[in-house]
Amino acid sequence: MRAALDVWRQALVTTVRQDRPDLTARQLAVLLTVYLTAPPHTVRGLATTLNISKPAVTRALDRLGVFGFVKRKQDEADKRNVLVQRTVKGSVYLSEFGEIVHRAMRETASESTEAKE
Repeated sequence: MRAALDVWRQALVTTVRQDRPDLTARQLAVLLTVYLTAPPHTVRGLATTLNISKPAVTRALDRLGVFGFVKRKQDEADKRNVLVQRTVKGSVYLSEFGEIVHRAMRETASESTEAKE
């Protein structure tokens, strides 16, 4: 478990040192859910999936929208629903974030191997 937490720590330290948006855990959870699970995504659906309130999802989406990571569009089939959509900017952000996590995983594995020797 310590290794997993160290990977996460290294990834977060890297992101805060760079000129990147500083996302909260909730914002990151919403963003990852939108990008890593099959659409369509709605505020109601995200709230249910994450087991958080709809206003909490809305606040996270508001911030993610400011960064250009998601956009909202009215559902043409059901005007009561607002669909949450992925953006190119959000895809690039998560791709880069994934690279940071992957690098942290490799470094942690390397340090673990060196410690055993």
